[in-house]
Amino acid sequence: MFPLRLAAVSRNYFNLPIWIALREGLFTAEGLDVTLEIHEPIDAVDQRLRDGHVQFACGVTEHVILDRERGGDQEIIAGNVNKLPFSFIGAKHIRTIEDLRGGTIGVSSIEAGSSSLVMRLLAAHGLEYPKDYTLLACGPILARWEKLQSGEIDAGLQGIPLNHIAIDAGYTDLGDPRALFPDFQFTSLNVQAGWARCNRDATIGFLRAWVGAHRWFFANRAGANRIATAETGISEAHADRAWLECTQAGIFPGDGRASLAGVQTLIEVSALIRALPSRARIRAETYIHANYRHAVG
Repeated sequence: MFPLRLAAVSRNYFNLPIWIALREGLFTAEGLDVTLEIHEPIDAVDQRLRDGHVQFACGVTEHVILDRERGGDQEIIAGNVNKLPFSFIGAKHIRTIEDLRGGTIGVSSIEAGSSSLVMRLLAAHGLEYPKDYTLLACGPILARWEKLQSGEIDAGLQGIPLNHIAIDAGYTDLGDPRALFPDFQFTSLNVQAGWARCNRDATIGFLRAWVGAHRWFFANRAGANRIATAETGISEAHADRAWLECTQAGIFPGDGRASLAGVQTLIEVSALIRALPSRARIRAETYIHANYRHAVG
């Protein structure tokens, strides 16, 4: 068996294809002994990949762009969260986005992840950062949910199914970011390009299992719900609502591919918000290595 390490963000629903591949023996069938690392700070996942401690990262796509801008060689080889899986959720005392003026918004990271989305959403309502509100880097969606409940933040993007759990508990639904960004590559399967070239067979085998897990997810509603409840602790009802949203909205890609349109939107939104004209000139194809996915068939 060929040993590999994979890093992912938090114990949240977005990692369901990974747990499917592990539990259903899809990696083992490819001769791969895959160890999964779960990290709460999203930046830690990127750091583990850049340092060579892991060979694959299921991480925030913007980290690949940042890495390349710094001279690195990360690339995207597959999709994961190809459309935004969030609702913008406010505390119970917040009724409209305008009520967030002077407030604190929780984001996964100031540099990448949900911060560009939040800034763009609020700018559409006339709120500008940092003049009108504060951003607090508090980690992925589980941490944001905890801080929203404790009152440390006034709003934040909550991912499925925590968005449904929050709304059911009386928190305020401030809108669906997919209405503003119908395509957005939020997370992806990322590698160091040099390592992948030198280990092509292992890369293709891993990717074959990755694609198989996404196909299994779409074909096995009850099984996916069972694994989701076991791995995340959510209720079966919320697991089923998450499955429906992921399949009907195309949040998970049925074929495991990264979305060219989604990566392009990410580039354009982050370049605009962060005032990076050089990034705005780059095309999505620059960051996606599609040949490994083509080899899977």
